[in-house]
Amino acid sequence: MVAALELYLDTDATRRIRVLWDALEAEGVQSLRYLLDQRHRPHVSLTVAPRLDPDQVAGALDGMTVAAPLRLSFLHAGQFVGRVLWLGPTPTPELLAHHAEVYARLTRAGVGLSEHYQPGRWVPHCTLSMRVPNALMAAAVRRCLEVLPIEARVVGAAVTDHARGIAHPLP
Repeated sequence: MVAALELYLDTDATRRIRVLWDALEAEGVQSLRYLLDQRHRPHVSLTVAPRLDPDQVAGALDGMTVAAPLRLSFLHAGQFVGRVLWLGPTPTPELLAHHAEVYARLTRAGVGLSEHYQPGRWVPHCTLSMRVPNALMAAAVRRCLEVLPIEARVVGAAVTDHARGIAHPLP
């Protein structure tokens, strides 16, 4: 399983993404809505790792507002290898600088992070489905495009590991 440092979205954006999750489910695509007993909520992960110690992460980020008042404009849908479907916010200089600062602080503190989340490699995204059946990918992408654009504000952050029941809020 994977632990993450997640940025949460405002109420309207969260509602719109949950409606999209439901539309994908209606198409036969398993969304994050029901994965792990509905523990997921729409978010953008700043980093992931096999395990994250919430106290170590909080210590490394002490004095930093992790839930920075960022504005996100979700303008496109994408797919990662493994049939992972996601919505992508525009990678603004503010978002990229915030990510780079979080990553730098965590690596300086010795937190082991996924190489895919290194600055310059990180693709900001909000995961919708972990395994879209190949035959349903076109319909799933079409559903995504029907709801875009989505404007959002970051309103919270947490260290999470849903498989282990960890949800540690950060400032």
